[in-house]
Amino acid sequence: MPRLLIVDDEESICWGLKRVAESLGCQSMIVSSAEAAMHLAVDEYPDVIALDVRLPGIDGLSAMEKFRQQWGEIPIIIMTAFGDLQTAVTAVRNGAFEYVIKPFDTEQIRGAIRRALDHRATALVQQRELAGNRDAKPSTGPIAVGGFIAQTPIMQQTFNKIALAASAEAAVLLHGESGTGKELAARAIHRFSSRATGPFVVVNVASLNPTLAESELFGHVRGAFTGADQNRVGMVELANGGTLFLDEVAEIPLAIQVKLLRVLEQKEVVPVGSSTATQADFRIVAATHQDLSKLVQQGRFRHDLFFRLTAFQIELPPLRDRRDDIVPLARYFLGAFAKSNQPSPALLDATEKLLKTRPWHGNVRELKNAIEHALIVSRGQAIAPEHIPPPASTLTAGSELPIAVTTQIQNLLRIWAAEQGGQADADGHLYEKLLELVEPPVFAEVLQANLGQLSNSARLLGLHRTTLRKKVNEYRLE
Repeated sequence: MPRLLIVDDEESICWGLKRVAESLGCQSMIVSSAEAAMHLAVDEYPDVIALDVRLPGIDGLSAMEKFRQQWGEIPIIIMTAFGDLQTAVTAVRNGAFEYVIKPFDTEQIRGAIRRALDHRATALVQQRELAGNRDAKPSTGPIAVGGFIAQTPIMQQTFNKIALAASAEAAVLLHGESGTGKELAARAIHRFSSRATGPFVVVNVASLNPTLAESELFGHVRGAFTGADQNRVGMVELANGGTLFLDEVAEIPLAIQVKLLRVLEQKEVVPVGSSTATQADFRIVAATHQDLSKLVQQGRFRHDLFFRLTAFQIELPPLRDRRDDIVPLARYFLGAFAKSNQPSPALLDATEKLLKTRPWHGNVRELKNAIEHALIVSRGQAIAPEHIPPPASTLTAGSELPIAVTTQIQNLLRIWAAEQGGQADADGHLYEKLLELVEPPVFAEVLQANLGQLSNSARLLGLHRTTLRKKVNEYRLE
């Protein structure tokens, strides 16, 4: 009977994993620390290990190599509730079989354990032969990836995908809205890859001169066209030995897509005006905010290039889908922008609530700009709501702005209602307080727009003129 070793100090997790192991016909052994696992009897060797990252004593990532020295090349499933990019990368680089984020559902962990058991059964002989002959463990020291601050499960899953992409050579397509961190992700993939010592070449396709795009990408020889006074090495060739990052890849002209496809398949570049090919060994990472599959259907993007670029895809979530990351990001930017030898200003509670309710259509980039603005106008004082600039509504589509404003109002009202309902002296007049909160600014705006004329204002509001007059007197809106 195969054995699952569970190394976790949370009783509920251990209980759940034990039940999953039983459902798979697997015997389970449970310990609460890495040290306890290392002291198991010689004949109590596991076939698969489910290992938590945060443990008393030796942490899970540090224990991985020790387990392999003790039991050989054994599949290790890393579990964590505190995943970040560094943790994901270290786990993958240390050879984790899978990396799962707590809380996980039963089917997710059952699938991971089943795959690990199958892998163990088919490769047991080879793994035992390799025991004790592993390369030295790579450095796990902290590596700064500027701005990639996250604690939400959706971003931890993204970190896991970035780590997996970094450990391979396949082409990667990063998809996400503007400002979600696609270039940061590309740089992280390069930095943690085997090509980290090579160049990282960024090409913003949308900024290329349409008439010179081919020359800028692939280079040219002297005399290739009017104005070509000397040879020029293209950006693709400059990426030799490293990573080529094509941002806004959907903007590549069709004519150039053909040549790019050949470069990717042949790993060689032919400069404009030349018949001699030059070797170009690079890894490609592309990014776009558009739906490439739809562009393929419309005939605006080659299907063969699409499949060549999308061997591995990573979706960068918008900031509105990871609201628990907003305040940590804001604090990070405050620290980054603060003057040297000076502590970064604090965020007032009301400011944190405001930040969480914003639609942030510009995503992390918009948040970064808002914090920089607030730091300037606050002059070193605590960041108050009035220091935060208004939403960048001019950057959003006209149809999106009303939705964004409505969502923001609804979120603010939810916060207000929760605060009112949680007060010990709640008097049962919440609805009346709500009307007193929302009616005055609405009535004042409508009256101002109608030059104070009650009849027109009442008609617009759908109220009787007498009712509106009563409200005007009640709220002193004359």
